[in-house]
Amino acid sequence: MRVFAWFGQTEGMSSSSPGVMRRWVFPVLRLVVFAAIAAALVKLAFFSGATAGADGISPTGVVAEPTTTVQSGSIRNDLTLDATVFADAAAPVRATAAGEVTKVAAAPGAAVDAATPVAVVKHQLETPAADGSPRYSTETIAAGAAGTLSAVDVLVGQQVSVGDVLGQVAPPTFNVSGSIAAVQQYRLLSKPTEAKVTIAGGPEPFTCTGLTVSAPLAGASGGSDGPAQGPAPSAGSSSGAGSSGGPTVRCAVPAEVTVFAGLAAKLTIGAGSADGALIVPATAVEGAGAAGTVYRPAADGGAPTPVKVQLGIFDGRQVQIVAGLKKGDEILEFVPSKVDEQAASANGFGG
Repeated sequence: MRVFAWFGQTEGMSSSSPGVMRRWVFPVLRLVVFAAIAAALVKLAFFSGATAGADGISPTGVVAEPTTTVQSGSIRNDLTLDATVFADAAAPVRATAAGEVTKVAAAPGAAVDAATPVAVVKHQLETPAADGSPRYSTETIAAGAAGTLSAVDVLVGQQVSVGDVLGQVAPPTFNVSGSIAAVQQYRLLSKPTEAKVTIAGGPEPFTCTGLTVSAPLAGASGGSDGPAQGPAPSAGSSSGAGSSGGPTVRCAVPAEVTVFAGLAAKLTIGAGSADGALIVPATAVEGAGAAGTVYRPAADGGAPTPVKVQLGIFDGRQVQIVAGLKKGDEILEFVPSKVDEQAASANGFGG
């Protein structure tokens, strides 16, 4: 009877062992594993036994400035700008005598040439008649330019003074104009006089002439009666690519080329080329224009040695060296910064 009772008790405990395992054994095992991992991490972090510099090794690396050598090759300075086709600004028709307008001889939209009458002005002569009465004469005001009379701003009976604007003549000519970054003017020191114009969907590429680079002069004022000297979205307007105060590149479209105002264009300016020239990266040159400075690598821990050079063609990435270096000379690829010079001076390396 005792044997059977014990067996029955054991069998009951076995049937309840899964609950015991889930409640006590598995949680305890997880705690043990986590504790082992934590102990290993603590040992690696604080008791690994590694001591900085214990093996006697010290850093021996030296930071060297990147260098380049003077190469011989071809260089071409082609500057391409986004541009727009503009109608040339209208020319004002100005009164050449003071008096009363007695006739308006032309209407807006009329085709005119320089001698076409626009208005007639009656003005009083300085010398009176024999009986003392005033004498009068008439003055015919001509258009002064060929084109289309775009505006007539005068009425019969109106009093005008010398220089008053009586109308506007829009010429049948066009120009291609675009803005240029001020620093890019260093690439145009050779003062090219023409450029190549490409218009997508337009005529085949053509050469425009009379190329100018200009910026508004201090004290200059614009106005609707000003001369045609820059891009203008409408006749007589002084606004356009150069109205923001930056430099403007402008050239004339040949008369035989058909274009329309508002067309987008690419303006490519060829400002020189050379074969067999001495060339260095632009990053190696300090200064721009006709003269600059490059730097030879430091010797014996000293500071880089500056070398004055004469510059030639600049294509935006490379610079031609006209004098001051020879082929194969080693120079720094980048101009030393002022910060580096100050740091070298503070460390006793000169500067």
